[in-house]
Amino acid sequence: MTDTVNIGGVVLKKTAALAPMAGVADRAYRLMCREYGACYTVSEMVSAKGICYSDRKTAELCTVTDGERPMAVQLFGSEPEFMAEAVDIVLRYEPDIIDINMGCPVPKVVNTGAGSALMKNIDLASAITEAAVKAAGKTPVTVKFRSGWNSDTINAAEFAKAIENTGAAAITVHGRTRDQFYSGTSDPGVIKAVKSAVKIPVIGSGDVTDLLSCIKMYEETGCDLVMIGRGSYGNPFVFREIDSWFNGEQYSPPDIEEKMQVMLRHIRLILSLSEKSEEMAMHEARKHAAWYMNGYYGSAKFRGRCYQLSSYEEAVRLSEEFIELQHRHNTQKKR
Repeated sequence: MTDTVNIGGVVLKKTAALAPMAGVADRAYRLMCREYGACYTVSEMVSAKGICYSDRKTAELCTVTDGERPMAVQLFGSEPEFMAEAVDIVLRYEPDIIDINMGCPVPKVVNTGAGSALMKNIDLASAITEAAVKAAGKTPVTVKFRSGWNSDTINAAEFAKAIENTGAAAITVHGRTRDQFYSGTSDPGVIKAVKSAVKIPVIGSGDVTDLLSCIKMYEETGCDLVMIGRGSYGNPFVFREIDSWFNGEQYSPPDIEEKMQVMLRHIRLILSLSEKSEEMAMHEARKHAAWYMNGYYGSAKFRGRCYQLSSYEEAVRLSEEFIELQHRHNTQKKR
């Protein structure tokens, strides 16, 4: 039986969770990853101030469906009063957990004093978390952050202790600094230091792409749960691989036919959940189609063609061509 981790009363399988990724991990993506074994999902980040001023997209961003649970809604902001009000609004959608983003490195978030900018202001980060915890009541609040602002200010352990003292139920640490963005390598030593510094559960994130790197994250950091972000691009199968191993079950990697079938099902899900026209929804599906083709013979040319897709039927034809190319290539290799 797989071990579990308890986050403020929300019990999760100790396998691998899906990281929040703006512009990527939408509802279709979360549903796919949950189906393949992700133990937990987090929404794309939502502006706390934005949902306080306008509810135009609030329902779309904050609705939690049964297929995505257990799920957190992630908020970002730099003002405690807006965070508290936003939490009150989000609670109407009954998320299992509310997560606060204090790790996003992109300038448009950092320049507002939110995201990883809060790592330079522990007092404000604490005040924001405390306001959220108070507003959330019995719903657990978690915080996601990085190792530090830059290599000269690695303060994740100190930051984690301050966040723990506000009543947060768990923390997620990505082992890169803000100035690394997504380059270089994640530092598991920082996550290990955080785990030693606090008593609440610690979720480790950064450079987990398969079963071996997941196990390595658990072993090197002692974290309570592993979170996967970019390693899941076009690869919901990574969660099945990890879940199978922890359950003592045999795992069979997908062949090219299964990969393309899942890619097409993912696209159908995007189309069915979108309120946009098929052509506009396909714009959102293009990058996902391209990711499913990564690592195969001739994939560069086909990925380029993915970014021209404007209908589902075009995706079907492209997937059939891609399968045929792989079979021809494999046949030639055997000669």
